[in-house]
Amino acid sequence: MALSEDELAQTAIDWRNLIWVGLALAVMVLAIIVNDLWLLNFVHVFTSLLWTGIDLLLGFVIGPILRRLEFQVRRAITMRLMPRLLFILPTVAIITPTAGWFMAVETGYLELAFPEVWWLIAALAITAVLSVQGLLVLLPTNVMVYLEMRKPAPNGERIGRLMRRYVRVVAFQGSMQIVIIVIMARFATGL
Repeated sequence: MALSEDELAQTAIDWRNLIWVGLALAVMVLAIIVNDLWLLNFVHVFTSLLWTGIDLLLGFVIGPILRRLEFQVRRAITMRLMPRLLFILPTVAIITPTAGWFMAVETGYLELAFPEVWWLIAALAITAVLSVQGLLVLLPTNVMVYLEMRKPAPNGERIGRLMRRYVRVVAFQGSMQIVIIVIMARFATGL
């Protein structure tokens, strides 16, 4: 079923959201430039919480619910959700590890000796996988699903295939987010 002009307008990508993206990136850059450990920690923790919360919510709550809904309901939800995720998730996937790296430098974690250095290596490896998956798998999938959904006659089979991959990757990311929380708790309480 084709979307009406009003529905298409309601689900359009709002490029004004780039203002919020720019503002978030500016706060991160400010925290790095002024070398304020508290502000850098705040930026890292806040974006980490957003990233983790969104991944867990999408992977373990919304994803399974969407799979069981009729196509038109799934389409309506996806058409409103995807344009927002296009801005939020890449932003937190860039800010979180960047702020984390500068925090590791500032707090001396790059100087860790064996065996504690393995905690740092694990954090870096997991964060790299999460960021690469987010930017190179989830973001393009978001765009492809969104564009397919906006067509007058969307290909349900293609959307289903893309969404199955999307949900699997988000569920994996949610699992890795739990592991990274364990690692970060270890850093916070001392190695």
